[in-house]
Amino acid sequence: MRSTTRVRTLFTAGALLLAAVAIAAIGVGSVAIPPTEVVGILLQQIGVGADSAASPGFTAIVTELRLPRILAAILVGAALAVAGGVFQSLLRNPLADPYVLGTSSGAALGAAVAILLPISGVAWELGGVQLAAFAGALAAVGLVWRVAGIGSGEERIASVLLVGYAVASLLAAALSLVMLMSGANLRAIFSFLLGGLDGATWPRLAAAALPLILATTLLALRGRPLAALLLGDEGAMHLGVEVRRERRISVALASLATAAAVALAGLIGFVGLVVPHLIRLAVGPDPRAVLPLSAIGGALLLLVADSVARTIGIPVGVITALIGAPFLLWLLHRSRAGYAL
Repeated sequence: MRSTTRVRTLFTAGALLLAAVAIAAIGVGSVAIPPTEVVGILLQQIGVGADSAASPGFTAIVTELRLPRILAAILVGAALAVAGGVFQSLLRNPLADPYVLGTSSGAALGAAVAILLPISGVAWELGGVQLAAFAGALAAVGLVWRVAGIGSGEERIASVLLVGYAVASLLAAALSLVMLMSGANLRAIFSFLLGGLDGATWPRLAAAALPLILATTLLALRGRPLAALLLGDEGAMHLGVEVRRERRISVALASLATAAAVALAGLIGFVGLVVPHLIRLAVGPDPRAVLPLSAIGGALLLLVADSVARTIGIPVGVITALIGAPFLLWLLHRSRAGYAL
């Protein structure tokens, strides 16, 4: 009971902190907007309170430019962190991340091919690359799924890491060939590979929001069966968990969340590695606590990283790499030193 109360308290405090950081982040940029005016504009947009005294320029900046980007950062960060927590629990490996099934390589290849296609039109420009990235990510997951045989036994789950690495290497080689033939489109491909939320417009956010919210929410609610899987297949079955079915559902939802996040924001690394591990160190390994808190932590991390990226003018993927790479080195050092991960 005490542990549950602590988790609820941490979740509530984290949600309040996330709301405060989001309001502050909306005001950050080349045109600074005070938090009070940001709150007034947001309340006016939802029809609560008196009309805001903010200028039409401030209103346009908040509602058309910054708000969709802030919401995208929250959704993508939460999705990547929860997916990472699920894969770490399923594979019992703290180094597993949302891209463990080759999702990133499949998405990158799909996006690169879409950029090179001689297709024009408003609809394609709004979502063609994102749709191709989403399809590529799911195709890569499907290939790893078939080869590794996910769900057919605990010993087969361990092969996911090797199969995912092999598929990712194959797709990376194909991506290199596409980049060699890209010519003037090379910059657009590199922009996707570095990750960023610059293109998070309302139409693109609307297209990605449903799979992001649905998959992240369903994953965060699967803490109980995932906790049972930590006991091993036999222990989970004694608790009434259908092991094969649970693994398939969890992998499918985590892959969907990752694919939707990559399609919207490109390749943003380390969020799904760093956040779940830090949460696990704080509250223990129980996924019933780790997954909801990871959603808050991932949203906070990416929101702060994107605010810094906007301020200094570099892709947010670079910021998360600067945070995550030292953390990964620390994890590896800790592991080799003989400490429990």
